[in-house]
Amino acid sequence: MARGKAMSDKIVPIKRALLSVFDKTGIGDFAKELARLGVELVSTGGTAKLIADTGAAVRDISDLTGFPEMMDGRVKTLHPRVHGGLLAVRDKADHKAAMDEHGIGAIDLVVVNLYPFEATIAKGASYDETIENIDIGGPAMIRSAAKNHAYVSVVVDPGDYEQVLDSIRQTGGVPYKARQQLAAKAYARTAAYDAVISNWFAETLDYRELPFRSFSGQLREVMRYGENPHQWAAFYATGEQRPGVATATQVQGKPLSYNNLNDTDAAFELISEFDPKVAAVAIIKHANPCGMGLGATLAEAYKKALRTDPVSAFGGIVALNRPIDAEVATEIVKVFTEVIVAPSATAETMQIFANKKNLRLLLTEGLADPKAGGLTVRSVSGGFLVQTRDNRNVDDCELKVVTKRAPTVAELADLKIAAKVAKHVKSNAIIYVKDGATMGIGAGQMSRVDSTRVAHRKSIDAAAAAGIEGALTKGSVVASDAFFPFADGLLAAVEAGATAVIQPGGSVRDDEVIAAADAAGIAMVFTGMRHFRH
Repeated sequence: MARGKAMSDKIVPIKRALLSVFDKTGIGDFAKELARLGVELVSTGGTAKLIADTGAAVRDISDLTGFPEMMDGRVKTLHPRVHGGLLAVRDKADHKAAMDEHGIGAIDLVVVNLYPFEATIAKGASYDETIENIDIGGPAMIRSAAKNHAYVSVVVDPGDYEQVLDSIRQTGGVPYKARQQLAAKAYARTAAYDAVISNWFAETLDYRELPFRSFSGQLREVMRYGENPHQWAAFYATGEQRPGVATATQVQGKPLSYNNLNDTDAAFELISEFDPKVAAVAIIKHANPCGMGLGATLAEAYKKALRTDPVSAFGGIVALNRPIDAEVATEIVKVFTEVIVAPSATAETMQIFANKKNLRLLLTEGLADPKAGGLTVRSVSGGFLVQTRDNRNVDDCELKVVTKRAPTVAELADLKIAAKVAKHVKSNAIIYVKDGATMGIGAGQMSRVDSTRVAHRKSIDAAAAAGIEGALTKGSVVASDAFFPFADGLLAAVEAGATAVIQPGGSVRDDEVIAAADAAGIAMVFTGMRHFRH
């Protein structure tokens, strides 16, 4: 702390810079301006050639170290004349004596970015190619320079080039506070880089139980606030190329909020369960679906989804599994909607949405693969929980009819839809479906009976809004995300009008629940797969 305070006002003149970058964006102009400002340039390989091509004088790293690059470039900067020049505490007499004795010159500025490991694994490179794209010398120089930020400036992002140049023009160096921030950014970069490498090893070797786990992301946006106005929030992208909110293009509308992103992610993950051969639309509120429908057209599917709960749909998120057409766009804009997300949209559609200035439109260029692997992470006090993505659904199950009556073909089709929706509803989840659309959704109740009744109650309200007598749930099928621990939940669904049930099974009282289903004359299917969502 004493050194940090003492250095707070000190400008270290930048006399020598070491530049070694893979991403050469802007490096030519940056180096040329450094040279004009009187900075000696030292560089490696392709970076040195590019700098030389600008007409700026540049010294090859081999001339500095007295050793040639070797072993296919694996060894070029790992040398005392590099790291001694970066790590020396220049106010210490013994450090200065060692520099003089061994001919080590100070390096005041390090500009490095790393081999593209993230891009290498994204393209599905072979094991050997991937290993070869693990940068060693770059992170070593970054860490050395960042540790010695009392004397050295380190730049890992081309976006910082102009800031550094402006500072050198004005003062001849970089202020201590800026050096501190550049050092923090540098360590964040190397930490993220190493996290990607370790997680690639874990996945490649099926070594899930790593004794240490790190996850990384790149800042996309600092938001106005988090879940609530008193909370700070930001959005970081992991680099995963699976279509979703992180890969989507925002075509119009205000910046997305923390809650917008969370809800849009939930909406898109749900709609991606449904093959675009059949149009599907989901409406999401507070990360739970309040309606989902299938149809011959998107407009038909949207109207079905909206009918489930037209009150909750206000201010919701709409997700579609096909390119948005003008017919459905015209329907959507009749209801205040925060975000629309879909693979693409026609020009006519975007013109319709353009009239709604606050509406956010996200286009993903595809659906997410619901069967893709991956990990999910959730923070808890003092740690975080890691699990594999819930990448299975009812299509992966060997369904077992456990009642005397088997479901009809139509019931079975609706049961599968209900089960897919239930996977994306907060537990305890109960979903009524009829004719390819939700009729009632019960989410997040502590009791499964309560979720069953909430969904029924809301279906009565929805029926009234649609001018239909009774409840939408009459004649529907019902899905539960987990087993019925007692028969009371199933009987509540029967009272709501359900004629068939799909659930995982596995309760110690399964026989009691099956007997109740048989007594009521309904069909019941076990999937053997639970889908808790918390």
